[in-house]
Amino acid sequence: MSNRIAFLFAGQGAQSVGMGRDLAANWPVAASLFTRADSLLGYSLSRIAFEGPEEELTRTIHCQPALYVHGLAALAALREELGAPLSPHAVAGLSLGEFTAHACAGTFDFDTGLSLVAQRARFMQEACESTEGGMAAMIGAEENVVRDLAAETDVDIANLNCPGQVVISGESSKIALAVSLAREHGIRRAALLNVAGAYHSRLMNSAWEQLGAVLEETPLAIPSAKVICNIDALPVSEPEAIRRTLQEQVTGSVRWAETLEYLIDREGITRFIEFGPGGVLAGLLNRTRKGTPVLSVSDAESVRAAAEVLRGEG
Repeated sequence: MSNRIAFLFAGQGAQSVGMGRDLAANWPVAASLFTRADSLLGYSLSRIAFEGPEEELTRTIHCQPALYVHGLAALAALREELGAPLSPHAVAGLSLGEFTAHACAGTFDFDTGLSLVAQRARFMQEACESTEGGMAAMIGAEENVVRDLAAETDVDIANLNCPGQVVISGESSKIALAVSLAREHGIRRAALLNVAGAYHSRLMNSAWEQLGAVLEETPLAIPSAKVICNIDALPVSEPEAIRRTLQEQVTGSVRWAETLEYLIDREGITRFIEFGPGGVLAGLLNRTRKGTPVLSVSDAESVRAAAEVLRGEG
């Protein structure tokens, strides 16, 4: 194919009840991944993803593994539908999606990745339950303005999603204070997020420690495609660098806008394919670099539509 392609994988917050159900119904290769996940996890993740209820799917311990499996199932379905090799030049994933990206690139196999994700999810849920944390989106503000507000209120920068959208994270009372002061700092809108805790902040430190120990014991390979990490917005390939970046992003900032800009400007990506529900990453890409070609793949209809587009570009 003439395009230089990058794959993007969704993070927590993109989930929706029913995700993966029609993929499994239409492509045995996708169904097999959900069946494998159910067996490895010891419970029916597929039932929670396919049928809900929403509150069960939204729980961190279920949501993160469900998005990991869904992303890889959507990719497997697209490859089967296309009936031709589809290899990315580079891959990236938002937060949890970085693990899916590494599985796609062969840093670890499906089983190992699922184990890492399930443990990460448990560590993060435990950290949420032992702290009083929250997050808020700051809309229509320069990054340095939000950084000043974060320093003033003693909270952390969690996500740099796209120009004009920065997410802060920290103790609930301090996040509420930051929201109340946002207009004074010239921030157009500040909105509390409906999340279980303070992801990508110092309140996740216990999860950082536990995940680091697990990663040290996990064999990793050099990825077959360039993997752009969240924490540095740069490619990582050596196992020790991969361990560091996967650990650091639990408490550090997700530099997503910079990741997209790196892929376009430094890697020459001309076509993005997003794997995950809701088209969240396509929206962030459009706000970061308007008009960049992107396909969102999440269900049977979008798999077939994407395959048709890619055949036309071949």
